[in-house]
Amino acid sequence: MAPFVHREVELAELTRWWSDPSAGAALLWGRRRVGKTALLQRFSDTTAPERTIFHTGAGRPAPAELQQLSRAVPPALRGVRDLTSRPFTDADDLLDHLAREAQDEPVLLVLDEYPELLRSVPELSGILRAFLDRPASRGVRVLLCGSAVRSMAELQEERSPLFGRFGLRLQLHPFAPHEVSALLPDLAPVERAQVHALLGGMPLYLSWWDTGDDLAGNLRRLATRPGGLLLTEGDLLLATEVERGEQPAAVLQAIAAGKTKHQEIKAWVGAEPSRTLDRLVELRLIERIVPVTEDPRRTRRRSYRIADNFLAFHLGLLGRYRPEIERGLGESILPVLLESLDDASGPPWEVAVREHVRRLAADGRFGDGVVAVGPWWRGDGTDEIDVVALAGRQRTPVLVGEVKWRREVDGDRLVRTLRTKAAGLDVDVEELRYLVAAREEVRLRSEEAVVVTAADVFA
Repeated sequence: MAPFVHREVELAELTRWWSDPSAGAALLWGRRRVGKTALLQRFSDTTAPERTIFHTGAGRPAPAELQQLSRAVPPALRGVRDLTSRPFTDADDLLDHLAREAQDEPVLLVLDEYPELLRSVPELSGILRAFLDRPASRGVRVLLCGSAVRSMAELQEERSPLFGRFGLRLQLHPFAPHEVSALLPDLAPVERAQVHALLGGMPLYLSWWDTGDDLAGNLRRLATRPGGLLLTEGDLLLATEVERGEQPAAVLQAIAAGKTKHQEIKAWVGAEPSRTLDRLVELRLIERIVPVTEDPRRTRRRSYRIADNFLAFHLGLLGRYRPEIERGLGESILPVLLESLDDASGPPWEVAVREHVRRLAADGRFGDGVVAVGPWWRGDGTDEIDVVALAGRQRTPVLVGEVKWRREVDGDRLVRTLRTKAAGLDVDVEELRYLVAAREEVRLRSEEAVVVTAADVFA
């Protein structure tokens, strides 16, 4: 199991909510495997370890859900009732019992996978609304959690019975590149960069990586054996994260195959993909990319990339060899897979460097007022610049950068190339700062530039 690291901001938000008896209910959501349960367990352990009821909905019939929930009530909250022989009969019975137990000390009720509970008890949201509107509910802190992003979003809409009842709404995301290091402490920064390029920031995926084994050994175990975790997890991700009927797999396959423009995707899937693209962006499985100098609400110059590193690896490089891996050719495919990793690792490294630049900008490294960091390219698709930082109300370019997934690069040559490309930004190239990124070393002799390596991003 992955160690519990980071999440300090989320824990602080939950603690603030717990400390305010008038804050109403709380809502926590995020993709499966992102660490919601671990966060809630840590939160309850530090706030009310003996006064927490933690129940995970499983779509059981309502009596079975109530019986399971009754078993989850800790001894300190059972009072005089024998919940083994007399489990809760309905949701009102449960909430009335907790209200009595919370008269002197607050009680935390965590309902995990809440959309599954609604399948068993469709009226539960209405019952919770009526309960939360009663003064007697103040001592019962209700926290709803779920992985179905759309269903959790619907709980916040005006038509929902629980609309306006949430004092805290918290979405949990995968770890950022700089946070991955805490989960891979035994690896060198370059090795962390490689693992992140393949697995992204999902805590569970990172916990599968054996830091005592090398790259080949891990891929042999996880990816090139029939039934390997990285082979099967991608199927589970696709099956559980996106609702049926929206051709998500076809759209993702198109993007993985290099069809990144809207019309290219439409031709690949043979249908209008706009709704599916919007859903996949909402789920953060894909990212809509526009030149950083343009307004994303208005520009038609946009493309798409798979934003989840693991999914990009699963559908792209690994997907290319999967049929033969399942037929037993994995050991023969492994060296070919290893030789192809650089092609798959470049785009995630570029994104990680942009995220690092945002962190530097937030710390004032490039002056005050940086308002955007992103890629840029000309209208005809040429002269692409990997990193452009804009500053001020006029969104003036202040930094441009080139990112390479190579062990070492000639920084002077890349800066000269950047100067030529930056002429298309309509800015004095002498006023710009320049950035060059490589995995291990940037050689600089005469040019001045900000240097970024894996040791900086994955320190």
